[in-house]
Amino acid sequence: MIEFLTKDTFKEKVFNFEKNKEWKFEGDKPCMIDFYADWCGPCRAVAPILEELSSEYDGKINIYKVDTEAEQELAAMFGIQSIPSLLFVPSEGQPQMAMGALPKDSLKKAFKDVLGIDE
Repeated sequence: MIEFLTKDTFKEKVFNFEKNKEWKFEGDKPCMIDFYADWCGPCRAVAPILEELSSEYDGKINIYKVDTEAEQELAAMFGIQSIPSLLFVPSEGQPQMAMGALPKDSLKKAFKDVLGIDE
């Protein structure tokens, strides 16, 4: 199931940027964060794909969404210039950002290559 993050839940589940200067992942499994806005056409196009992936990878990955309109501080912190922007966060190592509405195959490839997760 996809979860919508606020600044507070982001700090709890992904990265507590007020406590840590260096990247330190707070989650228990890899995650992907979709930075989106309700008015964004490509964001709406990728939403059902993320729902499918959330079911297919249930228990292996957390998929989160951050509304860039409501959570401007989070968007600014990651330098979000265009949406959708997708942040892939492995359990170990640095997160990687991808821009644009990626097709399902590209998302699955990123899950495998960046997050080390197979279906």
